[in-house]
Amino acid sequence: MFGLSQIRNIDRIIGRLDDLSKISLTERGVTRLSFTKESEEANRLVSHWMEEAGMIVRRDALNNVVGRYEGTQEEAPVLLIGSHLDTVVEAGKYDGILGVILGIEAVQILHEKGIYPKHPIEVIAFCDEEGTRFHTTLLGSRAIAGNFLEEDLEAVDKDGVTLAKAMREIGMDPSLYRLAARDPNSILGYLELHIEQGPVLEKKNQSCSSVSGIAGQSRLEFRVKGSAGHAGTVPVAMRQDALAGTAEMIQAVERIALQYESLVATVGKLNVYPGASNVIPGLVEGALDLRSIDDATREVALKRIQEECQQIANRRKLTCEFHLVMESPAVHCSSHFINIIESVLEEHHMDPLRLVSGAGHDAMAIAKIVDTGMIFVRCKEGLSHHPDEFASEEDIEAGLSVLLNTILKLLA
Repeated sequence: MFGLSQIRNIDRIIGRLDDLSKISLTERGVTRLSFTKESEEANRLVSHWMEEAGMIVRRDALNNVVGRYEGTQEEAPVLLIGSHLDTVVEAGKYDGILGVILGIEAVQILHEKGIYPKHPIEVIAFCDEEGTRFHTTLLGSRAIAGNFLEEDLEAVDKDGVTLAKAMREIGMDPSLYRLAARDPNSILGYLELHIEQGPVLEKKNQSCSSVSGIAGQSRLEFRVKGSAGHAGTVPVAMRQDALAGTAEMIQAVERIALQYESLVATVGKLNVYPGASNVIPGLVEGALDLRSIDDATREVALKRIQEECQQIANRRKLTCEFHLVMESPAVHCSSHFINIIESVLEEHHMDPLRLVSGAGHDAMAIAKIVDTGMIFVRCKEGLSHHPDEFASEEDIEAGLSVLLNTILKLLA
């Protein structure tokens, strides 16, 4: 096992995190959208680091950056290690990026020590996981998994630019997207390191954990319609107040969610119309997000929420409509990968803690074709998608050591 004393390259890691964080559309936080000059600059920098680590670098047909470190048997199935380089608006500098940099660092350590496992290793910097620009997530990883659809090329950003046009603007041929798909038989598995984006590891006072799976998700838009009226002349008992009804529905969402241990439910967006201080709200539009590692639980809870919201609407003489925007099933990590990661955690004197990811990751797409494992690294206060996102040097070093030793055990 590689101990921390053997792999202390923290200055190089922190320097690379800082260098990538400077490639941003905004001064506050990091904003790096896919298929832009910022993403191209980041791709060039990451490609250079991959070459320094002894990898042969290429771009695939959807602009994922792929660095390959050959094994002693070139035809052996390859271990993929990856995460993403794109960000949300005004993000932190660790989400996605830490997994790419530590993947490169792990290979660079092997290269510097002259270690060549039997299986090749490929580190992948995915082009678009967040979906911030085109509102279509997991573009790069879905392409590799063969689940990228031709209609995805027509996704449009806020300026009316399609994904196909954006690809052409950086010199790519969008019609070749199918060439990014990989043969599952050529892949040993996929491993992703990521900050937790939650508070559990901090509460447990532990640097790392394994991940049992990624929660399934239902995202819906809803519309509650009542009747607008004068705030001073319509008695409260006679109102059809869409906002008051929505407030009661949100309380029902929370109450139902609390009855299921594995479920989280969020109403994170509301638009109130007409939106005047002296007018009874006549219309509310919003969004509901449900997530659980157990798809059956999520489906039952969603049905209960919709039924109870309809009852509230009927009692208040409102109408309530739900529209399903997105649904993705839960993804379960490979037990083989989980067992190896947990054995490495124990060797590092950590509890074999197994967490569920409530956030989506590229592993969701790759898990459809090969065995997948994930390693979580503690982040301060569980904060993510925010400029103050932070992982300590100690936790980053621990994450690197867990990643490297997991790689060696997988390839033994």
